[in-house]
Amino acid sequence: MLTYLDVTYTGKKVTMAPCPVPAGFPSPAGDDQEEVVDFVSWIVRHEASTFWWRVSGDSLSSIGILDGDWVAIDRTGKARPGRVVLAVHEGQVLIKVLEKRDGRLVLEARSFREYPPIIVREETTIWGVMAGLARKMAIE
Repeated sequence: MLTYLDVTYTGKKVTMAPCPVPAGFPSPAGDDQEEVVDFVSWIVRHEASTFWWRVSGDSLSSIGILDGDWVAIDRTGKARPGRVVLAVHEGQVLIKVLEKRDGRLVLEARSFREYPPIIVREETTIWGVMAGLARKMAIE
């Protein structure tokens, strides 16, 4: 189950560290090279056609999309096999990976639990493609 959220975007820029960091901390020597990034604009390429949905469930947990995450769904995105899509199937809104199996499109989970694939039918609507996600982590 997904929950739709109407978002008013105000534009908040954050300062980025000067270099990517696989583990540890960036070198203090590069402090003068910081970049400023607006993360929402970085994720949202088409503001008028992008909607944020809250994920409920674990069907995409093995690819890092977790219960409680916020996903940005772009209605103008190209739904291709291998992409995470938001679909309406038999009246339910779902987020799954679109794949092609035996010449047919299917919606598949990516979880450590077993979920059956969902065959995309004529009445199934691929509503949009996931453009990014946001997650808040515990810090205390």
